[in-house]
Amino acid sequence: MHCPFCSADDTKVIDSRLVTDGAQVRRRRECLSCHERFTTYEAAELVMPRVIKQNGSREPFNEDKLRAGFLRALEKRPVSVESIEAEISHIMQSLRATGEREVNSRVLGELVMDSLKTLDKVAYVRFASVYRSFEDIAEFQAAIERLQAEPDGIGESQNDA
Repeated sequence: MHCPFCSADDTKVIDSRLVTDGAQVRRRRECLSCHERFTTYEAAELVMPRVIKQNGSREPFNEDKLRAGFLRALEKRPVSVESIEAEISHIMQSLRATGEREVNSRVLGELVMDSLKTLDKVAYVRFASVYRSFEDIAEFQAAIERLQAEPDGIGESQNDA
């Protein structure tokens, strides 16, 4: 680590502590040349897979696009921001866990659909209508009937957390 004061190459670590729930390491360092002290933060760089779009093009995974999709589907629905962020983190963790360098956009879409199904059934139907390109009311009704047929379907009580 280069000293930010004199640009010397040699520094020593004086103290290390975990911060932000163990996601980062805070290190106090001292320059061996000028003896100035400074703090650095270290975090793992986790690479997300590239997304293969339906037209065959490839683009980097974009967390902001994922969040925007969730927020659009959940607009004016009683779901907490914490729940949304937890689902986004879960999806990203699932994608990293595959170990693949590329993932089909269909896989990503299905992960979003599964998350929305647990968060809010109305948001699930909203997202499904765009994602699966519903063309008439019968397709909406079929999606709703599939939800109702599931053990934790719409007819039973659900948590809006």
